[in-house]
Amino acid sequence: MAEGEEVKNKQVLFRNYIDGFPKESDMYISSENTIRLKHSQGSNGVLVKNLVLSCDPLMLFLMHKKDLGGLFGCYTPDSPITGYGVAKILDSGNPKFKKGDLVWGITGFEEYSIITETESLYKIEHTDLPLSYYTGILGQLAKLMGCYVVGSAGSKEKVDLLKNKFGFDNAFNYKEEHDLTAALKRYFPEGIDIYFENVGGKMLDAVILNMRKHGRIVACGMISQYNLAEPEGVKNLMLLIDKRITMKGFVWFDYHTHYSKFLDILLPFIREGKIVYIEDVAEGLEKTPAALVGLFSGRNIGKQVIVLFDRIDITTWTQYQWPEHFCGLQAWLAFDLEMGKELKYLTLDFFSSQGVGNGIHRLEELLT
Repeated sequence: MAEGEEVKNKQVLFRNYIDGFPKESDMYISSENTIRLKHSQGSNGVLVKNLVLSCDPLMLFLMHKKDLGGLFGCYTPDSPITGYGVAKILDSGNPKFKKGDLVWGITGFEEYSIITETESLYKIEHTDLPLSYYTGILGQLAKLMGCYVVGSAGSKEKVDLLKNKFGFDNAFNYKEEHDLTAALKRYFPEGIDIYFENVGGKMLDAVILNMRKHGRIVACGMISQYNLAEPEGVKNLMLLIDKRITMKGFVWFDYHTHYSKFLDILLPFIREGKIVYIEDVAEGLEKTPAALVGLFSGRNIGKQVIVLFDRIDITTWTQYQWPEHFCGLQAWLAFDLEMGKELKYLTLDFFSSQGVGNGIHRLEELLT
């Protein structure tokens, strides 16, 4: 397409604020809006073509009309939903980015976006990895650092993956445990040193009872509370004093200045196959409502992403044998003719039966 040309811009629009979990009807697809393929003169912003979009638990919050303390703004009815994604720069008024750069950060769920707040964009320097890895990655670092690691998940399949694929020392199905305190005692007879909190409620209460003295709790999310009209109270907070437990809130962008150092540590693990990444891929913006609804029901297997490679010439697809640490499955190299380069990416057809869902905590907030 020619620079400056005006084109239709397919978008996922938010219908209205919700109560409870989202339904597919709370979002709708529109191709009515148009966009000029050039950034505004004098602007410091960028025009991007979105390639991969990430579906994340935080998006449920943004569909409710709740005050998040200024941390995030709620979605606006009849406007595109937003989230983390990978995109290609088509035009730039910002000296940090040039045409053709690949970036990740906050963008719209639409084919093209004009991003004015470029502080939320990061240039992708390591293009030898699949682009979707920049929307989130599973957390196995604790095990690599020598920790004894136990995870929880909501199905037998996911528990098996935690233990047999991702190398966790143990895992359990929290839906089958009638007494979470007893379950944690069973897996941590000497107590828990570090807990990465993404659940809240009864799980947090049970964890506090099982923490060791001087233990640490990193509070990153509380997904069990997101949809409650009245959040559950935590009964065992007094034990924070008795056990001298440190509990601290964690938001990834407080540490964005450490991102390059983090990649220096993480990327060798990925390349060596020591960290395994599995995703659940939905193809096309039209699949976004179903993918988001499935995320909150646990239907996804792996990190839920949306890919927008809708200009791929099928004749250019080439079969490729991935290394063993990608399960040795037959995957594909997709060639986007407009980009003129390989986009290594595992399609849903070949990979959807493998993965791990919401049951384990992820390094998502560090990379997205």
